[in-house]
Parts: sequence; structure tokens; C-alpha cells
Amino acid sequence: MIYRFYEIMQVYGMPIKAVIHEKFGDGIMSAIDLMMDIEKEEDPKGDRVKIIMSGKFLPYKKW
Repeated sequence: MIYRFYEIMQVYGMPIKAVIHEKFGDGIMSAIDLMMDIEKEEDPKGDRVKIIMSGKFLPYKKW
């Protein structure tokens, strides 16, 4: 399971980052105040895992 999360980030990490920058501007999603929900989606081809993460957006600050 943990390996699959690493795999997801290796494959989709940069596109996810690009979408966040496009929608919010330059910054990051914080994991400090992260909320997560895990749901089961029944599917005739096999049940699916749905993971929803909600983190606060923190814009980059210039010093």
C-alpha cells in the first residue's frame, strides 16, 4: 500500500502540482492541518478505494 502511494506520486506528482498551481497560484498544500477520508466504492469489476485529502493551501512567500 505504501509503495503504491510512492508510485502514484512518482507518476502523477508533477501533474497534480501543475493543476494546484493553475487553480490556486504558486504554493503548496499543507499537510499540517490535513483532513482525510477513505471510502469504499462498490464496483462490479471489483471494489475501489476512494481517498479524499483536504489540505490548506499555502502560497509561496517572497523574502
